[in-house]
Amino acid sequence: MSTYTEVIGEKLNDLLEKTYDAEKGFKKAAENTDHKQLKSFFENKAKQRYDFGHELKVEIKTFGQKVDKGDSIAGKAHRAWMDVKALFSLDSAEAMLEEAIRGEKAAVEEYKEVLEDTSLPSSTAAILRNQKEAIENGLANIKMLEDLR
Repeated sequence: MSTYTEVIGEKLNDLLEKTYDAEKGFKKAAENTDHKQLKSFFENKAKQRYDFGHELKVEIKTFGQKVDKGDSIAGKAHRAWMDVKALFSLDSAEAMLEEAIRGEKAAVEEYKEVLEDTSLPSSTAAILRNQKEAIENGLANIKMLEDLR
């Protein structure tokens, strides 16, 4: 196995783990709001992240790399912290939207970082560009939802 595919596999697995976290975060947000439009938005974002994860897993396997199941110690610690944080920050529509905006902006930056790698296979770059654009479009929708509060 070449270092090239291992490096790409590691980057994609990092994105995959963050995708798992985002999916869980959006599910929690949907469970913690009674606001119909927010609930629908968060449910749709959770489904989107599920789909992103599937795409990333297929791409990782395409290059003969092992898919990280998200059970690393660092991943578990991160998710535990997110769970604790969720208990305190998801008590209002405003807090949920602020957290979603923060998380989505961070995700866009993570995608940009990986996309800067000029050795990415064209199929991988296309998947990542599409996912990044979908997140950016979602950011615009979140900002519109802020006005509904």
